Amino acid sequence: MRALIVYESLWGNTEEIARAVATGLALTMSVVDVVTADAAPADVDRYDLLVVGGPTHAFSMSRATTRQSAVEERGAKTLPTRGIREWIEQLESTASTVAYTFDTRVDSPRLPGSAAKAARHELRSRGFSTPAKAVSFYVHGYEGPLVDGEVDRATAWAQSIAAATAPRAAL
Repeated sequence: MRALIVYESLWGNTEEIARAVATGLALTMSVVDVVTADAAPADVDRYDLLVVGGPTHAFSMSRATTRQSAVEERGAKTLPTRGIREWIEQLESTASTVAYTFDTRVDSPRLPGSAAKAARHELRSRGFSTPAKAVSFYVHGYEGPLVDGEVDRATAWAQSIAAATAPRAAL
């Protein structure tokens, strides 16, 4: 099986979760590619599994304006030219690829909205199979670091995805 993990990260927290997901998937997948939304391919046909993650900004997936604000007003380390929102918009649909989504978001205060839920909705509308609810991983404040235990939880989540996906790919 082949998996593609596409993420967007401004402070490094979402990247850390994406890499933990890769660690969990690599135990049973033959190929696990991890790329930023800037570098992600538009064609995902060669992958059996797609995992998409990004930070929650303004109650959803980031936009160019919220990414710029994160850099200018909050000191984000990186400014992606394209986030998961834009990547999903240009993605070529494939019903044979299973997709899961995650986000990073503040632990406190708990705010409504979720980048992962929005990404899951968009992927489903493009014809992807999205068999599970979106998952959130929590950070302290807007900038992080990740809440204790979130990296281990991401690895375990990925292992459960691999277990659930392996039989589907064999069909």
